[in-house]
Amino acid sequence: MEPLTIVSFLVTSLILFAFWALVTPKTSKNLPPGPPKLPIIGNIHQLKTPTPHRVLRSLARKYGPIMHLQLGQVSTVVVSTPRLAREIMKTNDISFADRPTTTTSQIFFYKAQDIGWAPYGEYWRQMKKICTLELLSAKKVRSFSSIREEELRRIGKVLESKSGTPINFTEMTIEMVNNVICKATLGDSCKDQAKLIELLYDVLKTLSAFNLASYYPRLQILNVISGKKAKWLKMQKQLDGIMNDILKEHRAEGRKNNEQEDLVDVLLRVKETGGLDFNIRDDDVKAVILDMLTAGTDTSSTTLEWAMTELIRNPEMMKRAQTEVRSVVKGDVITETDLQSLHYLKLIVKETLRLHAPTPLLVPRECRQDCNVDGYDIPAKTKIIVNAWACGTDPDSWENPESFIPERFENSPVSYMGADFEFIPFGAGRRICPGLTFGLSMVEFPLANFLYHFDWKLPNGMKPHELDITEVTGISTSLKHHLKLVAIPKSLAK
Repeated sequence: MEPLTIVSFLVTSLILFAFWALVTPKTSKNLPPGPPKLPIIGNIHQLKTPTPHRVLRSLARKYGPIMHLQLGQVSTVVVSTPRLAREIMKTNDISFADRPTTTTSQIFFYKAQDIGWAPYGEYWRQMKKICTLELLSAKKVRSFSSIREEELRRIGKVLESKSGTPINFTEMTIEMVNNVICKATLGDSCKDQAKLIELLYDVLKTLSAFNLASYYPRLQILNVISGKKAKWLKMQKQLDGIMNDILKEHRAEGRKNNEQEDLVDVLLRVKETGGLDFNIRDDDVKAVILDMLTAGTDTSSTTLEWAMTELIRNPEMMKRAQTEVRSVVKGDVITETDLQSLHYLKLIVKETLRLHAPTPLLVPRECRQDCNVDGYDIPAKTKIIVNAWACGTDPDSWENPESFIPERFENSPVSYMGADFEFIPFGAGRRICPGLTFGLSMVEFPLANFLYHFDWKLPNGMKPHELDITEVTGISTSLKHHLKLVAIPKSLAK
């Protein structure tokens, strides 16, 4: 059965929800202002757009930086300025540290036992600590440099073989990032990697897709009627089978004395040695593995895509970045030490994250208790959306906020570490992305290699200003059409 669409729902909703709509009492709370709400669906229709972050910013400019939306049965508050983002993620962080419960997170992440979707509490705190200290520490991320280098060598050979002919830069970077993350997480022994990646993208699409039932918690039967739940359970069963094989293989093989631990090894070691206030189950390990595999794949490749897009559109910036990397790097291999000296390249990455955050709407939070923000009542269980893109383009915080100007970060103390709320591509507070360092390594190192080894141009004589930069929000906010480029090896460039 085809999934119910918003149009078909409007037809059936008059019967299904008329009684519910009539008897639902009006709250006496002093909620934030917001746009008018349609009967039954409220403001759902305003999020059915390719760029919801832009629509929400436009609404915020009319109704205020803290805004109430009624999304079906789900009361939702959207904040769109750095000041209010600080209120949510710092001043009242503990009150907004939960995640909304969703059917998909329960199914795919073993009853939300991962780090991204687990409810705030002792289990989440301990798993976040393991992730920060053991899985994704700066030292651990550096230990994966050989994996990144090996994959970039492979990509370089492919580009050299296709010198002067158009390549799909988007698909190339997606494949590269997937390969690195899979090897860092699972090692070299995953015989089902191709099938696993296919399933992971299906999961990501499911998590980001419009699902009517998520706005009507009392009517989860819609997921059953539409066939969605059966499809999700089938996907999860396939994923679980691959996860079980991965754990079995790692336990059987063990690690040789001088062999590098992958992230599965680390989790299994922590599980066996204990030391926590609770026992880690295999399902917990599998949930965190899936977190590692899904969190950085599309976001890293999308950031690379946008960075290269902006450089192609700004030839002088491209030239300056290439001059820097080619003057810093000695020999034919870029090292981690070289990367620390690439000042302008780091400015480009920061500006890309500001203007083209891969997840412009941060993963939703949920209010744990009645709270007051900016003079408005926020009842417990309210869904909270922080528009990070709106904060990153806030005219009170940034000059020419929608222009790509890497130099704005030169001599600026503003960073993406969560303390500057005008720039929060990784979030902030307790729920800041623990994979920040790993994610940056998957952008800076490949970008440096692309700029050092190759010159780049658009195919078929296309001019930079002719490049279509229409964006669309799917798994992340990316170009509507894949980026096609021509790579010319440095040795052949004129």
